[in-house]
Amino acid sequence: MKHLFFFLVIIGLNSCTLLNHINTTAGGTNTTVLTNQEVIRGLKEALTVGTNNSTAMAATTDGFLKNPQLFIPWPAEALAMKEKLIQLGFQNKVNEFETSLNRAAEEAAKEAAPIFIDAITTMNVTDGFTILRGNDTAATHYLREKTYTPLKTKFSPKVKAAIDKVNVTAYWTPLANLYNAIPAVKKVNPDLNEYVTNKAINGLMILIGKEETKIRTNVNARVTDLLKKVFAKQS
Repeated sequence: MKHLFFFLVIIGLNSCTLLNHINTTAGGTNTTVLTNQEVIRGLKEALTVGTNNSTAMAATTDGFLKNPQLFIPWPAEALAMKEKLIQLGFQNKVNEFETSLNRAAEEAAKEAAPIFIDAITTMNVTDGFTILRGNDTAATHYLREKTYTPLKTKFSPKVKAAIDKVNVTAYWTPLANLYNAIPAVKKVNPDLNEYVTNKAINGLMILIGKEETKIRTNVNARVTDLLKKVFAKQS
């Protein structure tokens, strides 16, 4: 009887060890194996959470202006104009114009979330596991790659409205006219709507990428059950 008792105990211990191994292999929980559809829903949910957080941050005063990663500078094609105007003593006017560009992006960001989320929910993802196993911003990169053009088309009118609201052209037009009146200079008139739209989308993508990284690496950032399940193995 004593030998039989020890035999049963050993079998029991081995069974517990095996069960723990199975649970550890599955991510430390008794949850079922993830399906590709669950992963895709989890990735889209992560991007949606990231978008809501990002647009809220970008839409605050100085969300673009005081963030070195998002700050929208003087248009590159008009840098010669900027330098000449500074030489002529118009540094303050140059600064005011750059501020207005960033204020327009901040204003447009207030209207960005629904447009971004629509792009996310309609995004056609075929292999969620490939993105899940990618780098910390793989889903954001996929969003940029697959939706940038339609996103830009829908977001552009919001930027134009923001540019009008903060009077960007009121800062730009006098500077452009002043510069273009200088003899022998190449005339400038960049498409400010196109410029701010591209910069604003790029800035929001940077923020969404940061939020994705946070969800992948910080358990506390996984605010829904689906996020906890899908990203359980990312910790």
